[in-house]
Amino acid sequence: MQINSMLLLPIVFPFVAGIICGFQKQEKQRNILVVLTLVIELGLVLWMCRGENVFTLWQITEHLSISYHTDGLAKFFVCLICTIWLLAGIFSLEYMKHEQKPERFFMFYIMSLGALVSLCFSANMMTLYLSYEYMTILTLPLVLHTGTVDAVRAAMKYLGYSIFGAGLGLMGFFFLNSYCDTTTFLPGGTLNAFLSGNHHLLMQIVYLLTMIGFGCKAGMFPLHAWLPTAHPVAPSPASAVLSGIITKGGVIAIIRVTFYLVGIDFIRGTWVQHTLLILSMITVFMGSMLAYKEKLLKKRLAYSTVSQVSYVLFGLFLLHPIGFLGALMQVVFHAVAKNILFFGAGAIIYKTGKTFVYEYRGLGKQMPIVMWTFAIASLSLIGIPPTAGFASKWYLAQGGLSPEYGTLGLIGVAVLMVSALLTAGYLLPIVHDAFFPGRDFDYAKLEKKEPNGLMTVPLVVLAAAILLLGMFPQSLMTYITQISSTIF
Repeated sequence: MQINSMLLLPIVFPFVAGIICGFQKQEKQRNILVVLTLVIELGLVLWMCRGENVFTLWQITEHLSISYHTDGLAKFFVCLICTIWLLAGIFSLEYMKHEQKPERFFMFYIMSLGALVSLCFSANMMTLYLSYEYMTILTLPLVLHTGTVDAVRAAMKYLGYSIFGAGLGLMGFFFLNSYCDTTTFLPGGTLNAFLSGNHHLLMQIVYLLTMIGFGCKAGMFPLHAWLPTAHPVAPSPASAVLSGIITKGGVIAIIRVTFYLVGIDFIRGTWVQHTLLILSMITVFMGSMLAYKEKLLKKRLAYSTVSQVSYVLFGLFLLHPIGFLGALMQVVFHAVAKNILFFGAGAIIYKTGKTFVYEYRGLGKQMPIVMWTFAIASLSLIGIPPTAGFASKWYLAQGGLSPEYGTLGLIGVAVLMVSALLTAGYLLPIVHDAFFPGRDFDYAKLEKKEPNGLMTVPLVVLAAAILLLGMFPQSLMTYITQISSTIF
């Protein structure tokens, strides 16, 4: 691992470029600048991921610093985030034509990417916490963008829940700083057994509250309510990245604290692990049930995110290599599929103005590319082969069936199966009505509504990724296994 000050470049660059975009009023020049910025950022990230780099920006005290590094986990998340951010940005170029103040949207959209890269590259708890807060502040205007009463209420709810969750995370930081040898992220954890031994129950409670706090951003019960409120009011590209990517900010924090600070030996087999598994299962089932009952498409997809991201948390809290493998695969596959679904919802709104699921009869003929990609993403979320979602759910189930979890593991697998059936129940009828509207439907009145390439190309690319990753997941599995081998 080498000291490399260039590690700051992919963190600082989006902040500078975002501000410049905010002052660019000409649409053509702004669009070129947005795409160029996102392409350069992806290139910078890939360049920095070639090796193991570390850099300390600011040594605050002997034990506190703002530091960055590029370990395997950081590379995994940052490459996923920057790729999705680029495709969502391209989709936004067309979609934001029917929204006001697109320059403001793109300013915060690009700056948010800088906060996310900072979060991924964080080398210690101090840096992660500050990056986590910046992520909340910079994504808040994306929720608030339309300026309606509902948008303001949703933004305040998002902010309130996020601040409370981050406050629990900050409390955890205080204790970890006292009971860990260092708050620098090291595989296997840094918790000092001697220091924590006399306060074992206290540290377990602190860890649980910290997980609930960071679980807020991931949409985990009981701090999940912001998510179905914020998604429907935000522009669809913002909803896509909030659902597919921002929720993973909470996942990153949970992984870092659990596997790189506290360590699995402190948690495994305790009441804390059982409590977190139960909370994740409650969230999986509850999210699916609420999505099944919801009629507004974007809100249905938001409830779906509540459920699907908790698949990830279930796999992580198993504290098992197979569960960890399934969890990180689910991170990728959910991000890809959920962006397709929100892009599809956005394309439908942009071209037809329709927002409720019962209005989508015949859309398969009007918007075939949009609805075919929507169908592929739906199959992946359900977990039907050869789409990618099958592989992640397979390994999550395998992890839950490990003998050490007993009845709780069996219940967890049953919840995943029931959730898959509910997912089919709230997504497949949309696809069915789009392609098979019934004999009484008048096809003569239909007009082609397919959006242009700026919207359809990102959809096709992501749909192709779902199929390719579903049929050839070995390279991704190998990389995740390399990460897990350092912490188990």
